[in-house]
Amino acid sequence: MDTQTRHALKKDSFVEAAASSVSWLSGHSTGVLRWVISGVVVILLAVAGIISWNMRTAAADNALGAALDVYDAPLAVPGAPPEAGTYTAASDRAKEANREFVAIAAEYGWLSAGSKAHYFAGVTYEELGQTGSAESELKKAEDAVDRNVSNLAKLALAGLYHQTGRDDRAIEIYNALAAKPSDTVSTAVAQLDLADLYAASGKQDQARAIWAKVKDADKDGAAGSIAAQKLEPKQ
Repeated sequence: MDTQTRHALKKDSFVEAAASSVSWLSGHSTGVLRWVISGVVVILLAVAGIISWNMRTAAADNALGAALDVYDAPLAVPGAPPEAGTYTAASDRAKEANREFVAIAAEYGWLSAGSKAHYFAGVTYEELGQTGSAESELKKAEDAVDRNVSNLAKLALAGLYHQTGRDDRAIEIYNALAAKPSDTVSTAVAQLDLADLYAASGKQDQARAIWAKVKDADKDGAAGSIAAQKLEPKQ
């Protein structure tokens, strides 16, 4: 077959394929249009979802930041004229911050800022002496996907359990935290709190064993220094 014949055959095949495609599109134009529209709708919904998520996340972060500003607000100097942004008592500050944390947790509980709000709501409830509400909020924060938030909540829960006479549960949490630490709660921090619990319960031997372990594991760190001080004989 000569070159000219091959080119002619290729041209004829292309023309036939193109004609066939045009014919198929003509017969299925409605279906193709629906498919294109559906694809565009899906893309638009995805983009809208991302924009909405980003806006909600930003709003939650801003609200949490404002609540933390309240929680960190200075206390008024006794006898001095009151200043804007100050509170006369820590309980007043905790009450106002708690109100904001609870509202944020209710509205944005499924976001990262909402999990953090649950934690701070629990902490402020505890400061206000409302241990039942504190436990409820801390348990919600305990379920956070972010281990840093979850471990902070567990640490606070352990302290609350010790405070309310449930040492067995507190010990269980401290040991779990020591086995699976995070950036916010290190193994040493969990062990020091556990040792303090034992010491407060009159179990000095168990406390001293933990302090010695922390001291050896963190010779040059803050935790090791604290453990060393705990091991020093009392004057």
